[in-house]
Amino acid sequence: MVGRAKRARKIAAAAAFGGGGAGALGLATWGLLATEARIARKVVGRPFEGAPDDTGTYGSGFGDTIELLILGDSTARGMGADDRAQTVGAIVASAVAALTSRPVRLTNVSAIGAESADLDRQVDVAQDEVAEPDVAIIMVGANDVTHRIDRSVSIRHLAMAVNRLRENGAEVVVGTCPDLGAVRPVPQPLRALMQRWSRDLAAAQTVAVVEQGGRTVSLGDLLGEEFHERPGVMFSKDQFHPSAAGYARAASAILPSVLDALGHHSIDTGRAPDERRGESVGPVAVAAVRAVADPGTEVSGTGDVGMRGRFAVLRRRHRHPVPGPTEAGTEPDDRGESTTN
Repeated sequence: MVGRAKRARKIAAAAAFGGGGAGALGLATWGLLATEARIARKVVGRPFEGAPDDTGTYGSGFGDTIELLILGDSTARGMGADDRAQTVGAIVASAVAALTSRPVRLTNVSAIGAESADLDRQVDVAQDEVAEPDVAIIMVGANDVTHRIDRSVSIRHLAMAVNRLRENGAEVVVGTCPDLGAVRPVPQPLRALMQRWSRDLAAAQTVAVVEQGGRTVSLGDLLGEEFHERPGVMFSKDQFHPSAAGYARAASAILPSVLDALGHHSIDTGRAPDERRGESVGPVAVAAVRAVADPGTEVSGTGDVGMRGRFAVLRRRHRHPVPGPTEAGTEPDDRGESTTN
């Protein structure tokens, strides 16, 4: 854990000062990886042509509309979901609307195939479309790993995106890079290397995001055990992107942090970290590494700075039951059913 914490701090520091953060691999190693990647492409199912468009208004109520932004890659876009109600954005928006009794306007500017460098453009689009966002969810990192992007470059772009969103008044919740070692169709040794790279990137993402005033939720191998036991349930037909059930699992991990960011009272409000649950307050790099190994864990800043850098609180969130998603443009009637506006 100490080694990964040092790497996370090093990558984040390199990103801040414009240096390099990824070690070089020999030509023989890259040749082996290229061969394994070709095998993986044959095993993994055919990609989808697109993803549902989940931008719209969810729920209803008497309060002001909550502006929710979604940025990132194909998982943020919902590739693998059958319809718009099954994406992470739609599920979170529907749940927030139900739990706050306020309508939620979701604006999804994510893109299939996006890397962290694409966040710059996505923030531009988001700022043009939403003047005063309340909260932004970012899900990014997998394509940076598979495309072998220098990790310090990835972190620099993520940190800039979080900073810009925060300066615009938005709370930011980042679902860190998933553990690509959980994708079973990818053969060894490529899968082991992808696991290490994705975990290192997730830890560095956490350090950088907390430094910029955001909070992270570890997605890790959130679907790994289920994929191994029930590959047809948590993953979609391409065996890489989550299924509707997989997106629901990811949304349930992110939802408590979104509610907390919005100031919505929950079971965790005002609760001190519980050591019996593995929760703690300490250096952000240490919290980042622990979070990588514990999917669903949130890391947020405390405002304190010590000898080993900024302090953060690591919390295992109680997961709210996720209300059934509603289609954009609908609202519940007195019987709890949906009616078209």
